[in-house]
Amino acid sequence: MSRPAKAGAETLIVGIDPGLASLGYGVIALGRGGTLRHICHGCIRTSSSDPSELRLQQIYSGIQEVLKTYEPQYGGIEDLYFFRNVSSALPVAEARGIIKLAFYQASVPLAEFTPNAIKKAVTGTARAEKSQVQEMVRILLGLGETPKPDHAADALAAAVCRAHFEGPAGLSAI
Repeated sequence: MSRPAKAGAETLIVGIDPGLASLGYGVIALGRGGTLRHICHGCIRTSSSDPSELRLQQIYSGIQEVLKTYEPQYGGIEDLYFFRNVSSALPVAEARGIIKLAFYQASVPLAEFTPNAIKKAVTGTARAEKSQVQEMVRILLGLGETPKPDHAADALAAAVCRAHFEGPAGLSAI
């Protein structure tokens, strides 16, 4: 990862779409007047054949690298939503714990948002389809195409949600 040149009046925000197999991250810049600019996005992937402690270490190291490289001032993460299968929720909860620890250690305030709050912040409605959210992320960030993979697009949506939730005045007041 390369460190972008810092723009003086911008606040960097990182969004996270948590997962154990594929964790999405996205970094945006919030400028004066609420303008949004895409910085980067991607995924941290782990192998299901590895033991969970190794996978959690890989996530922790990957998040630390993103935080160190981009030095965001704020973060937003999708909250754990209801799972029908508890065994699939537990690994995501473990990954979220590692993510929260990395943000805490980097002194980056991390806000948690429900999937519906993220949808509403990005599209104006909590009932938006995934494709609508991704298209609005593309439009809001001025991208030529929908960000891929889906987890990275969802992470960018979490970053946009954090920017909209706090607003330009709210972020500077924290």
